[in-house]
Amino acid sequence: MNKIAEFSVLNANYLAHKISEIKGFNLAYGMNRLRKHEFVISCSRLKVDTGVTAKHVAKRMLDYGIHAPTIYFPPIVEEALMIEPTETESIEELNRYVEIFSQISKEAYMNPKIILEAPHNTSIKALDEVKASHPRTMCLSWRMYKKQQKINTM
Repeated sequence: MNKIAEFSVLNANYLAHKISEIKGFNLAYGMNRLRKHEFVISCSRLKVDTGVTAKHVAKRMLDYGIHAPTIYFPPIVEEALMIEPTETESIEELNRYVEIFSQISKEAYMNPKIILEAPHNTSIKALDEVKASHPRTMCLSWRMYKKQQKINTM
């Protein structure tokens, strides 16, 4: 059990250090503090420099086949990404994760439109979030969708 916790902490600190070295990403709460099993990266510098937000970064990660981290939490860190690597991640997978962050940073500084319009490789593209969460347009089930289609065709 102790080894599991140790690997989780080791993976989190490794990723925190590597990602904080990438242009546009800052480690929340400073570099000199050790993390436990998770850490928070701020994309505030990336947003100021390129207009790319934490939400855009998370959506772009989907294009690389990576499950997006928790965004905007904790709410006290501007443009937060909370990352929780598990103890089972290999060093190769951790380095792949770092490479994806590095690639997203390069894209943001060279051609932010790529990230602002992400995701590109998923079955559902970028959503109109206002429309998706509005009670008149929201469909929580197939039955609701069919009912809405029927109403729209009348």
